[in-house]
Amino acid sequence: MRLRHRDGTDVHLAYCTNVHPAEDLAGITAQFDLYALPVRERRGAATLGLGLWLSDATATALDTDPAALARLGADLVARGLETVTFNGFPYRGFHDPVVKHAVYTPDWSDPRRLDHTLRLARILAALLPDTATHGSVSTLPFAWRTPWPTERHDAALRQLDLLAAGLKQIEADTGRVIRVAVEPEPGCVTETVRHTAAVLAATDPERIGVCLDACHLAVAHEDPDEALRALAVHEVPVVKLQASAALCADRPHDPAVRSALAEFVEPRFLHQTREQAPGGSVLGRDDLDDALAEDGGLPGHRPWRVHYHVPLHTEPAPPLSSTRPELRATLRALFAGERALTGHVEVETYTWTVLPEGRRPAGRDGLVDGIAAELAWTEAELNALGLKSAEEHHS
Repeated sequence: MRLRHRDGTDVHLAYCTNVHPAEDLAGITAQFDLYALPVRERRGAATLGLGLWLSDATATALDTDPAALARLGADLVARGLETVTFNGFPYRGFHDPVVKHAVYTPDWSDPRRLDHTLRLARILAALLPDTATHGSVSTLPFAWRTPWPTERHDAALRQLDLLAAGLKQIEADTGRVIRVAVEPEPGCVTETVRHTAAVLAATDPERIGVCLDACHLAVAHEDPDEALRALAVHEVPVVKLQASAALCADRPHDPAVRSALAEFVEPRFLHQTREQAPGGSVLGRDDLDDALAEDGGLPGHRPWRVHYHVPLHTEPAPPLSSTRPELRATLRALFAGERALTGHVEVETYTWTVLPEGRRPAGRDGLVDGIAAELAWTEAELNALGLKSAEEHHS
């Protein structure tokens, strides 16, 4: 789906397919008919945007088989689907029974991460619609924060230089511009947008920028306007927005609230939890069960924000809430001005299947309905900021 900002920028709206488990090309293609096509039909859209997630094995297969890549492109077009952005953060196994810290490997000091990202960039260049000005690939913020000695940091920076050179070569070979977006996340080497901006200041701003994940931004207690000012100071662009909302608990000291939070403890994904202390410092634990622990947990004197992507179109049941207000503030910061600060918006709620029992979607149709509702909510928010539909809709 495409919307148009008042400055003429096409803003591509997509949903991220990392919500679906698929480690091979057959699984990716099956998703189109199981989920993407029904979502497009629910939305009545001529075209549905997908933020594709490809495992490294799938990316390697496509990168070495031009015929398979051409078939994938034809499969997208035949179903009224398009992709301008990839989620290159997870390398493989994103729906394994336990993911947790494994999602941060290989990190940016490892040549495998560079190779994977350039593979994704080449594939995206081949799939990019002719009318798209550029494509984007989001990636992890270097690594989990420990261990991260100086030599690994220096190796990662060297690899970003090689990445920029590789992206430049892809443009020379294909005529398509692909940009990579580093995605700050609590607990990682670059936790905040401000820190990421400072680190990326020495990289090529034409090729490398930031993926602004609204959930991560809120969990880190960063103000969207201040984060964007930091990016502007360092001349680092917002390549992509991930429209997402975190789980929030206003009174985490309350036993009823703690009981409600405990329902969200689950074994697959990491749910970093943060509490802003008096004076502005941020206290944190690496997972929700750590935060809730009676011995060594967070104090619970102030609200908690939990890295748990919750559906955008509806609030969690009381006494919990979400950071939708912070997401709205992020959308305003990016799009309410005279200039659109990014052209790629990806709805990224990947936790549908690990929501507490009774809150999960009912089968395939329930998930399709949920994704369609999230896209409708996001489109309505963008419309309220003055963005207009740039394509035909069907009833």
